[in-house]
Amino acid sequence: MAVKIKKGDSLGLLNLTPIIDVVFNLLIFFLVATKFEEEDRELPIVLPQASEAMPLTVKPREVFVNIDESGRYFVSGQYIDEAQLEQALLQAAADNPGRQKVFIRADERSDVRHAVTVMNLCNRAGIRDYAITTAGLETPPPAALEQ
Repeated sequence: MAVKIKKGDSLGLLNLTPIIDVVFNLLIFFLVATKFEEEDRELPIVLPQASEAMPLTVKPREVFVNIDESGRYFVSGQYIDEAQLEQALLQAAADNPGRQKVFIRADERSDVRHAVTVMNLCNRAGIRDYAITTAGLETPPPAALEQ
């Protein structure tokens, strides 16, 4: 005697019409949104010239200032004193006005005054986007510490 297994009717009752409607609506939305975006770029306008506009002279890149336990400053693997550090920060700020980022990596055994000195030099150079990194936070988010 064969055993008869009754199969459920749940798969037969699945209505795909609402799912297809949603997919078509999404497709139409993205097609229309793309068309509007293209039209914005194709408007026949003459853009004004800005006398104070500055081209991007150097690709913005972060400056990492490392401080060892004795309070010595290292930038790009090279030891520099406080005056050279100030000149390096001034040059970085001049190359990327308003966009320069500085990450301060101080040894936990170093005196906090060395990190404060770097922050003060950043402020003098006009760099406001600087942060002190910690273990587990090697590349902090952009707004980690703004002064």
